[in-house]
Amino acid sequence: MKKSFLQFALIAFVFFAQDTIAQELYMPRNIKKAYENGTRSKDGKPGVNYWQNRGKYNMEISVDPKTRLVSGTETIIYENNSKDTLKNLVIRFVNNLHKPTSSRGNDVSEDFLSDGLTITSLKVENEVYKEDAKKWGTVGNIKLQKPILPNSKTNINIQWNYPLSKESGREGQIDETTFFVAYSYPRVSVFDDYNGWDRLPHTDRQEFYNDFNDYVFSVKAPKNYVVYATGDLLNPDEVLQPEFASRLKKSYTTDEILHIANEQEMKSGIVTKQYDWNVWKFEAKNITDVCFGLSDHYLWDASSVIVDKKTNRRVSVQAAYDIKGTDFVNSVKNNQYALDWFSNNWPGVPYPFSKMTAFQGFADMEYPMMCNDSEMGDPIFAQLVQDHEVAHTYFPFYMGINETRYAFMDEGWATTFEYLIGIAEHGKEAADNFYKEFRVKHYINDRSSEQDQPIITMSTQVSGAGYGNNSYGKASLSYLALKDLLGDDLFKKALHDYMDNWNGKHPIPWDYFNSFNTATGKNLNWFFNNWFFTNNYLDIAVKGISADKKTITIENIGGFAIPFDVIITYADKSKVTLHQTPAIWEKNQKIARITLKSTKKIAQIQLDGGIFMDATPENNILLVK
Repeated sequence: MKKSFLQFALIAFVFFAQDTIAQELYMPRNIKKAYENGTRSKDGKPGVNYWQNRGKYNMEISVDPKTRLVSGTETIIYENNSKDTLKNLVIRFVNNLHKPTSSRGNDVSEDFLSDGLTITSLKVENEVYKEDAKKWGTVGNIKLQKPILPNSKTNINIQWNYPLSKESGREGQIDETTFFVAYSYPRVSVFDDYNGWDRLPHTDRQEFYNDFNDYVFSVKAPKNYVVYATGDLLNPDEVLQPEFASRLKKSYTTDEILHIANEQEMKSGIVTKQYDWNVWKFEAKNITDVCFGLSDHYLWDASSVIVDKKTNRRVSVQAAYDIKGTDFVNSVKNNQYALDWFSNNWPGVPYPFSKMTAFQGFADMEYPMMCNDSEMGDPIFAQLVQDHEVAHTYFPFYMGINETRYAFMDEGWATTFEYLIGIAEHGKEAADNFYKEFRVKHYINDRSSEQDQPIITMSTQVSGAGYGNNSYGKASLSYLALKDLLGDDLFKKALHDYMDNWNGKHPIPWDYFNSFNTATGKNLNWFFNNWFFTNNYLDIAVKGISADKKTITIENIGGFAIPFDVIITYADKSKVTLHQTPAIWEKNQKIARITLKSTKKIAQIQLDGGIFMDATPENNILLVK
């Protein structure tokens, strides 16, 4: 009886503490409602009533390189796992971005424009809908004749076509006979527990938000074209000549980098089966999207790497590139290293998919199991870009992030992993210099208010530079500051708990905050509020030293809770470095005092934030008289 009472008291205390923690951070009304409904929990886990919708997509797609026309037939079995009756079906087609009438964040040339999607047949539960999609933007709406009931499935059949743009963006024509085909099929938009239907248009700045679906799809392409895609190639023997199918299969089991097809072999037309058209079949399960590239002259390299040492699970590593693509000669080798490093270091979660293909294209963009990168002419920078795109495997693809609203939840983590793997590849000095130059310098030297919008600001509500800094540099700095605060072991434990809780689902920022609070056993909301909900920036200063030379006062002018080093130079020219974690700002986020133990005479005090670049470095040095 006594034991039961104590257990009850403990449980009650935990829930009271969690409730207190959750209330400390600003939360929009729709997010509060999700917590009240029990779809999300204040302990950072999915709630007891959590649900998400999903689909099974079966698609037959064909690409005509001569006309650049992509056409397809798809069947979607859509599961409504919510408690809502869906009276509308919201369809997303990102490539309508190319329509002249679509909203875009940037100017484009005529070669970027196209007619967009045409639907030639649409059925929902065998009911015919007269919809050609001509009036749609990147999001279209179908008013259903029969609503989709809660906890039910519906069958959707669509036949469609659209032209690839001459000028490539995140997808399109790369050269006369090379194409990267992404966002290429009409899909059911996300219906979730906090916003309902996702109707936000794609404007080419903010990225994507998709359900986890199962895909079986085929790509019909002319002979001599090789197709590289998300997912497992199901029929290599049907589309490749025996020698090349054999090379590909061998690559799945070896660390050796194999040249599946070289320039001369592609030119000779001996790689693919010589039917007029070949049908390449792929499968990918529980994934947020699929895409593919095709070319009749790209070189094709492949190998594999063990990503899970407990099970010895291997992942296929491939590259497709032009003979002039000098950066891509090392793509497979670099990705072998990256997949191994990400799997065993940061984030330290085995790469969750079966393949990664680097395709020489245009966008420097990530896709599930693929990256579409341009030729940089600089092998070190090319490796960094590829590392960044591969890091996105975890955020957003493994974690199901809503990039459109909360880009910092994926770009910030990819930037952090890019920096950490950069230390391993090129040393800390080089990684620090790159990070400061590309991720912090412009932000901290730009004093406009746009740069200091709170990170939590919805990504669609900030303009170019503000969007970039909130999503990449500032968010990454927050994660690295938290890593410094907690120490590597506790930070990794919390990161893994968060990823275990939410992979394959749709976390939002408050799930991240609450998950880290629970995993660490600490109330970190002072830190999260400081970094995500304020107009703070990076700027600290030496305020002074006490008369007895025992206490240094540091002022946090910018307000962010950052780590920094205090470098003390003594009169005898000797130096000591005192590292301060962000914990120094927990009690007072404006003033910190550091007590010195040494009795040696001090000549100079200097503050060094490292990658946390200071807005006014001139007040970081104090000469002591």
